[in-house]
Amino acid sequence: MTIELSVAWSRRFGDEVHSEDTFGLLTVDVPPDLWTESLAFARDDLECGYFDWLTAVDELEDGFAIVAHVYSLPQGHHLLVRTRVPREDPRLATATGVYRGANWHERETFEMFGVLFDGHPDLKPLLLPDGFEGNPLRKEFVLAARVAKPWPGAKEPGESGHGAPSRRRMLPPGVPQDWGPAARQAAAERPARRRERGISPEGGDDV
Repeated sequence: MTIELSVAWSRRFGDEVHSEDTFGLLTVDVPPDLWTESLAFARDDLECGYFDWLTAVDELEDGFAIVAHVYSLPQGHHLLVRTRVPREDPRLATATGVYRGANWHERETFEMFGVLFDGHPDLKPLLLPDGFEGNPLRKEFVLAARVAKPWPGAKEPGESGHGAPSRRRMLPPGVPQDWGPAARQAAAERPARRRERGISPEGGDDV
């Protein structure tokens, strides 16, 4: 089935699209300017009338991959339709004119990745509280809840007051070493500790 679907895409779009079989599922890469046309082709010509989901993948310097999964109830085949938008201007035409079910998925992708969907009827935050800053699923976003306040659950090994002595607490992966209240407090206390050891705050020995 994936071979027949791949042929259908090639006949319709030629070299403008690229398709590959990934574990029995056809993935079709299309340019951004053919995004909605490609989805309409999947819906109308390939009978993929069921819209399942849409999301993004942060690919760093390569931008953001936008992926939609659709399904044909009559034929029983799945399709992944994928495109890529640049990081400096993550913008794509909305798919809501083809699949109404894309509405909330695009709102979530806008909120979590910062991708703008031109023509969306109501592109506003969906999940995060009012006033939240940043896009949590971008790879540069600092996941720092453990740094910002003490963890309410069980302590780390060695932090219970029993057994092995406490080890130096490490920052979670991706958190800058100078981030958070603990780092700011350590920086403020550093001159006092240097004076206690007889070292001037500027770095030389006291005289």
